[in-house]
Order: sequence, then C-alpha cells, then structure tokens
Amino acid sequence: MKKILVIEDNEAIANLIHMNLIAEGYKCVCALDGKLGANYIENETFDLILLDIMLPEINGYELLEYIKPFDIPVIFLTAKSAVDDRIKGLKLGADDYITKPFQVGELIARVEAVLRRYGKSGKKMSLADVEIDLESRIVRKAGKFVTLTVKEYELLVVLMQNKNVALYRDRLYERVWGEELTGDTRTLDSHIQRLRKKLNWEDRIKTVFRVGYRLEA
Repeated sequence: MKKILVIEDNEAIANLIHMNLIAEGYKCVCALDGKLGANYIENETFDLILLDIMLPEINGYELLEYIKPFDIPVIFLTAKSAVDDRIKGLKLGADDYITKPFQVGELIARVEAVLRRYGKSGKKMSLADVEIDLESRIVRKAGKFVTLTVKEYELLVVLMQNKNVALYRDRLYERVWGEELTGDTRTLDSHIQRLRKKLNWEDRIKTVFRVGYRLEA
C-alpha cells in the first residue's frame, strides 16, 4: 500500500484530501506546517508528497529543496495559479502542479500518474492464481489468458489496487468510466458479475451492503 504525505496548512483541505486518499486505498499522513512536514520526511518513508507552497514555518519552495535528496516525487498543490509560479515550481523539481480549487478525481488521477512514472505503482499485480501485467494489459488465471473487456480490466486493476478495502460504487464508477455515477448502478453491477464469473471469484469480490464492493485478499 502506497504512503502519501500531505503538507497543507488549510485543515479542511488536508482532511478532504486525506479522506479521499484513504478511500482510494492509500495510506496518508497530514502535516499542517512545513516544519512538521520536514520532520515526517526525516523520520518516515513516503512514496509521494502533496505539497502546498504558502506554508507556515517553512514554505513549499524551501521544503522542496529539503525533499530532493530523499528522491520522493512531489506534486505542488496551491492557490498560486500564475504561470510564473508554475514554471518556478516545476523548475525547482516538482513532478506536477495542481491549483486550488481542484476536482478530487483530477487529484487522484495525477497521484496515480506520478506514481506510475516513478515506477512506484508496480508493473505486475497478483492475487491468488490471478496475475495482471500492467504494461501489456494481459490477465492470466492459473497461467492461462483471461479475455476481459477494457472496462472489466480497468475495474479489476482498481479492485486489486485496493485489496480488502470497501469501495463505494460511485468511486468505482468514476475511476473506471471517468464520469460521475448518476444513480443507476446496473452498468457497474453487471461488469462486477461478469468479472466474478470470468475469474471464478464469486467468493472474493464481495458485495458490501449500501457501500459497493470489496476484493478480499
């Protein structure tokens, strides 16, 4: 499970990010000022840092210089939306730059993209006798190819990334179909049913009452 540090002095925004990252299956730690963030970086291991620029104690630009030797990817998350600010952040070594206000879905997508670029998302995933090759998009069960549709494959990847985590239907739908769930869950539910049948995972992909689904490892 990937671990992300959020250094953000607005507690409401930090809590929102924390809640959504946890829902996506990440571990998440929040620091409300640059000094506390630096302490976390020094004493714990992280796969990614979401870093505000305007921070008390130590600002984001200064903190980025401190982070560099640790080789941890950084996404700037800030209200400073001017082009010059973006250029400065990227030239200093940030891997991406998201301006406030932001869509949670975009934030999650940027997090995943940076983790993939750093090879921290892994090139293969497996559970029991099922293996996914993320580069070739090939799925095997007990060594034999399993033919999945594009959406079935993407749904399986999200479930595998979040083993033992109850995922809400609307979150699953947004991640796989790239749009909000408008209320009708039949499309998602039918894809889950087909995935269960093709992988013989009726006992692994559990329905969570009034929530969604959970892949049990």
